[in-house]
Amino acid sequence: MKKLFYFAIVLFVCLFSGVANAQQVSRLTNLPHMLIDTYEGKPIVSKEEYIYAKITLIDENDNVQVFDSTRIRGRGNSTWGLRKKPYKIKFEKKQKLLGKGYANAKTWTLLANAGDKTLFRNALTSLMGDFVGLKNNPAHKFVDLTLNGNYLGNYQISDQVEVRPHRVNVVEQDYPLNENSNITGGYLLEVDGFRDGNVFRTNKDVYIRIHYPEEEEIDNSQRNYIVNYVRAFENALMSSDYMDAEKGYRQYVDSVTLANWFLVTEISANIDGYYSTYFYKNQDDPHLYWGPIWDYDIAYNNDSRIPNTQTKMMDESGYGDARTWVGRMWEDPWFGALVNRRFKEVVNAGIEDYLYTQIDSLASLLEESQALNYNKWGISNRMYHEIILYSSYQQYVEDVKSFINHHLIYLADAMARKKSVGPTPEFVAGNYWYRISSSNNGNNLDVEDGALCTWSRFDLRESQLWKAVPVGNGYYAFVNKVTGTALCDPTVGACTPTTNLGTRLTVENINFDNDNQLWTVVPQGKDGYYNFVNVATGHTMNLSGGSSLNGTPVLSYTTDNRNASSVNRLWGITAVEEIEEEVDAIASVEPEEYALAYDKQNGVLHFGSATPDMLTFFVNIYSTNGSLVRTFKADERCSVSDLPSGVYVITWTVDGKRRSVKTRL
Repeated sequence: MKKLFYFAIVLFVCLFSGVANAQQVSRLTNLPHMLIDTYEGKPIVSKEEYIYAKITLIDENDNVQVFDSTRIRGRGNSTWGLRKKPYKIKFEKKQKLLGKGYANAKTWTLLANAGDKTLFRNALTSLMGDFVGLKNNPAHKFVDLTLNGNYLGNYQISDQVEVRPHRVNVVEQDYPLNENSNITGGYLLEVDGFRDGNVFRTNKDVYIRIHYPEEEEIDNSQRNYIVNYVRAFENALMSSDYMDAEKGYRQYVDSVTLANWFLVTEISANIDGYYSTYFYKNQDDPHLYWGPIWDYDIAYNNDSRIPNTQTKMMDESGYGDARTWVGRMWEDPWFGALVNRRFKEVVNAGIEDYLYTQIDSLASLLEESQALNYNKWGISNRMYHEIILYSSYQQYVEDVKSFINHHLIYLADAMARKKSVGPTPEFVAGNYWYRISSSNNGNNLDVEDGALCTWSRFDLRESQLWKAVPVGNGYYAFVNKVTGTALCDPTVGACTPTTNLGTRLTVENINFDNDNQLWTVVPQGKDGYYNFVNVATGHTMNLSGGSSLNGTPVLSYTTDNRNASSVNRLWGITAVEEIEEEVDAIASVEPEEYALAYDKQNGVLHFGSATPDMLTFFVNIYSTNGSLVRTFKADERCSVSDLPSGVYVITWTVDGKRRSVKTRL
C-alpha cells in the first residue's frame, strides 16, 4: 500500500512537471505573474473543498518559483458569486510569499477586487491602518493571475486573517490543553454579520464568531471563557455604570486600537465596517484589541445600496451588529473626546496628503496591469454594486481622492457634533472662527453679494467662517471673516415672531447698537443644533425651501413650536480655527521662520525663508466675496498682476495651524 501511495505521488508531480514545462512562463506586465494549474485542469467550483494545483510564480526580477502539491479553493461570501472570483491557496509547506518581514504561512488569499474599479481600496486601507498605528494590517502584493492557461486579471495576494506571527500576533494556545495551560489568550474574534462558523450570541443579539482557537480544536473551557468574557464586556457597556472608568466597559477595551480602528472605518466609510469587525484578546491581558481591518473593496462610496457616504457616518448608516456597541460608546463623553482628539491628531499628521501619495503610488504600480485586466472585464461594466461607472481608470482614481477630501471635511463637523451627550449645551463663544451649517443638508452659512445664503461645505470658502461676538444680555453678533460685516435681519416695520416674514438676511457694517444685528442662540434637542433668533424681529433664521443648491437664500422666518424640529431652522456651530491677531498688511507674520512678501512693481507674491526647504505648504488667495482666485506653493513666485485691484485674503496652513492676512493687491 505504501509503495502504491509513493507511486501515486511521483506520478502526480510528474504530470504537473509536464504541464509546467509545456507552458511558457513570463510576466505579462511590470507585476509578478502567478500561473495556477489544477490537477487535470479541474475547475474550482467549491469554497469548502480544496483541489490540488501547481503554482508557478515569476517575480518582478523574472525569477521563477515552482510550488508543487499546493491546493486551491474558492473563498468570499457575496464576491464568490461574481464573474471574477476570489480564491484561497494553501501550500504544502509554510512560505514567505511576500518576502522578508512578512508572514511565513501555508494559507494565503487571492483577492479579485472585482467590484472595486481602482483595484486598490483594500491595499489603501491597509496602508491607512499603518499610518494611524494599527497593528496586524493585512499585507498586499499585486499579481497578474492565469488559471489553467486562462488569464483572469489583476489579483491581490493578501494575508489570511489568522493567529500567526506577522498576521494576528497573539499567543498561540496549547493544543491539546494540559493542566498547566493558560486559557486567558490568545483569541481571535469577529462580529460576524453572516453568523457562520463557531458563533455565539450576546444578550444584545450581537453575533460573535470565534476564529481562534479553530472550531475543530477549541476546548469547551476555552469557549466558555471567551464567551463569558465578551458578554461581561457588553454587560458593562450596557450597565448604568458604563461611564465609570473602573466599573464600566473601559476596563475591557484597549483605547488606542479602539480609536484607530474606529477612524479607519469612518474615514474609509466602509458600509460593512460594523458588519465584519475583528477583535482579539491576548494572554494575561484584560483588554480587547480592535482589528485587523479587513474587506474594504466597497468602501470610499463604492456601493449603491448606501450611496452618498461622503456625508454619512457608518456607525449610523452602515450595516452590522457592532453599531450596537459603538452607539452606546457615543453616549459616554470619554469616547467622544477620545475619537475626536485622535481624529484631529491624524488630520494634523497629514493623513489626507499621505493617502493621496499612496493612491498615486498604487495607481502607478497598477497602470499596466489594470489596462490588461479591463481588456478582459471592461472598465465601464458593472461587476457588483458600483455607484459610478467611468470610461477611464484615472477617473476612478480621482473619484477616491475627491471622496477622501470631502469626507474628511464632513467628519470634522459630524464627529464634533456627536461628541455632545445629553441636551445640546448652551452656546458659549470662544476665540474661534466658526462654521454655521444647516442640519438639513450640512451646507454652510455664506455670503454672496451682501446677502445670506448657504454654500457647499466642500468648497472651503473663507466667507463661510464667522466670529461670534458677545455683546451682553446673552446676545451675539456674528461677523464674517471675509467681508468684516455682521449678520443682520433687515426686516422693516412692525412685526411679531410670526408676522411680516420672508425677508432675506444680509450682512451690514458692524453696529452693535443695532438690535437687527443681534441674535440669541437657542439650543435645541440632543444633536448639537441651535436656532438663531433675531433680537429686533423675534424671527428665526431659516433655510429657504430646504434646498441644497449653492446660493440658496437664508430668510427671516417664523418663530413657533416647530423651532425644535424644523430642519430648516436648526443650525450646527463648529469651531474651525483659532482667531489670531489681525494683520492688515503683508509683513513678517512669523519672522523667525518665514515671511510673505509682495513685489508690487512686478505684481508677484512670494515667501522668503532662511530655510527654504520648509516652504512645502500651499497658499490660497480669496476675493472678498469668498471666491478662491489663486493657489500656489510657498516655494513658488505667484503672479497676481492680472487680478483686479482690491482687497484679498491670503491663507495657508503650517503644522495644522492656519494663518491668514488681508491685504490690498
